Amino acid sequence: MTQRIGIFLFVLILLPQCAHSSEPTTRPVAAITHAVVISIDGCRPDVLLRSDIPNIRRLLDQSSYTFWARTIPESITLPSHTSMMTGVTAQRHGVTWNVDLPEGEPQKYPNVPTIFELMKKASFTTAMAAGKSKFAALNKPGSIDWVFIPDRPTITDDEVASHAEQIIHEHHPDFLFMHLPGVDNVGHARGWGTREQQAAMTLADAAVGRVLAAIDKEGLTGSTFVLITADHGGAGRNHGPDDVRSRHIPWIVSGPGIFHNLDLTISPKLVVNTEDTFATVCYLMGVPFNPMIDGKPVMEIVQRDELLHSN
Repeated sequence: MTQRIGIFLFVLILLPQCAHSSEPTTRPVAAITHAVVISIDGCRPDVLLRSDIPNIRRLLDQSSYTFWARTIPESITLPSHTSMMTGVTAQRHGVTWNVDLPEGEPQKYPNVPTIFELMKKASFTTAMAAGKSKFAALNKPGSIDWVFIPDRPTITDDEVASHAEQIIHEHHPDFLFMHLPGVDNVGHARGWGTREQQAAMTLADAAVGRVLAAIDKEGLTGSTFVLITADHGGAGRNHGPDDVRSRHIPWIVSGPGIFHNLDLTISPKLVVNTEDTFATVCYLMGVPFNPMIDGKPVMEIVQRDELLHSN
């Protein structure tokens, strides 16, 4: 009896430590075995909703979403995407530049592990199709199995989608990140919220549709978690810090076990940040991550019966 009491007390001592761990050991939704994150560069939520986006609108009916998510305060492309892919602020990951490094200068990478590194450590395959050459900063050697990064500053969304489709058809990666540059490029050239940018949003939507169709053709829809988001918004012909029009981004998630047609603002205290993308994907894929990151898993998107079933 004394031995049993001792074991019981030992378990009680351990419980508080386990309860605060952010390192999942199993997937909360057993059906999810693949994850795709799609970032529409420069996608301000209201411009998205005012545009002709049939593919994303169809997805919304099957999604949990918020159009009040926030990027990092700096609100610029490479630092924001690095926070999205690492779960920490720019001050912590150290990617504060937003251009290609000068020719001949060694490539620099984030100070902390990227989601690609953690996926590889958990024995998942990884892929990236990016529309701007500066995304080389996320391509740490050995962390991405199949990668496309252009050899010029930027390309079209259509070109990016072609490479993403090819990767899906040929490799079925467990985790894929796709970056679409067109909306941001038109925003800088013609302005945020213009008809030209809305037309660019339609082209981005078509690229999203192509990737969703590729996932479906390969029979992966029933096992794939899809997250559509952005790195920043904008106003005028620019974007940057201390501007709410730059900082707010969409955050749209769908997949098996995810609540359908759930506006996350129904939870008044829930604020989704771009660092939460990293944490949420790791959580759903059962990938352990450092509990001291800035992001958190957005657990409100998971249907409770799925959680009960998985446990």
